[in-house]
Amino acid sequence: MINTPQIAWFFTKAGAFVFGSGLAIVPFLYGGVVTEHHWLTEKQFVDAVAVTMITPGPVVITTGFIGYLVDGFSGASVAALATFLPCYLLTVLAMPYFRKYGKRPGLLAFVDGITAAAIGAIVGSVVMLAERTITDVPTALLAIGTAILLWKFKKLQEPVIVSAAALIGLVVYPLMHHV
Repeated sequence: MINTPQIAWFFTKAGAFVFGSGLAIVPFLYGGVVTEHHWLTEKQFVDAVAVTMITPGPVVITTGFIGYLVDGFSGASVAALATFLPCYLLTVLAMPYFRKYGKRPGLLAFVDGITAAAIGAIVGSVVMLAERTITDVPTALLAIGTAILLWKFKKLQEPVIVSAAALIGLVVYPLMHHV
């Protein structure tokens, strides 16, 4: 049985110790939600990430959706609050010191280290999600095509790409699966 303190503690750790963009949190969430606690299956987890990737707002809101899948509305509320509160508090508490000491070499090195680790976590997220979602030729072509378009056309908005890919999926899936 899942209880609120378990959810709160897990997502508090996620919010306090994962640095970088919303995607940087995905491997941490996967390890805890799927592997460690078995709250969701691998498919449920990947679906949760996919749903939050196509909805407006930050990717890190994945935590709220996962919380909902794990324990309904209360799970969503606890997971979202537990994820956002530590990073909010750390930011608010650290900001005056960062402004004052932000140019010191040690702090700059600390930030550079966190940035490098966050990039590694994001790459880890991409690899983990790719292994689980690029399962056939059409999904591979969509992934490659998306990467090329985003690389070639820097101002192309991701929602346009995601919407186009969704429409392509709606057309191609029935053709591939004879639905």
